[in-house]
Amino acid sequence: QLKLVESGGGLVQPGGSLRLSCAASRFTLDGYAIGWFRQAPGKEREAVSYISSGGAFKDYADSVRGRFTISRDNAKNTVFLQMNSLKPEDTAVYYCAAQAARGYLPLTGYNQWGQGTQVTVSS
Repeated sequence: QLKLVESGGGLVQPGGSLRLSCAASRFTLDGYAIGWFRQAPGKEREAVSYISSGGAFKDYADSVRGRFTISRDNAKNTVFLQMNSLKPEDTAVYYCAAQAARGYLPLTGYNQWGQGTQVTVSS
């Protein structure tokens, strides 16, 4: 079974930065598109960013475009989400998810999920 593990969350002041990591075990991320999602208390889960299997295609939610950057290092079997200029409204549990998809960027159908990492933006 695929296993994804998120890390890098924490407490940060508004305007600060964090880098989240999504590491895979028991399988190689090569051949999988990865998405980052988040869920704040009392709100539905929302998509934050996606990256295709080779890294050529990326997409961002309007709310994070220009502040967040998604990247991947398939040699390290890890996907990253660099989050800059963080705002209190970015507070949420962040999840990464995988979907087998080579050469294109799916926006739905992510079916392998990590356990999440908490990001709290507060002064």
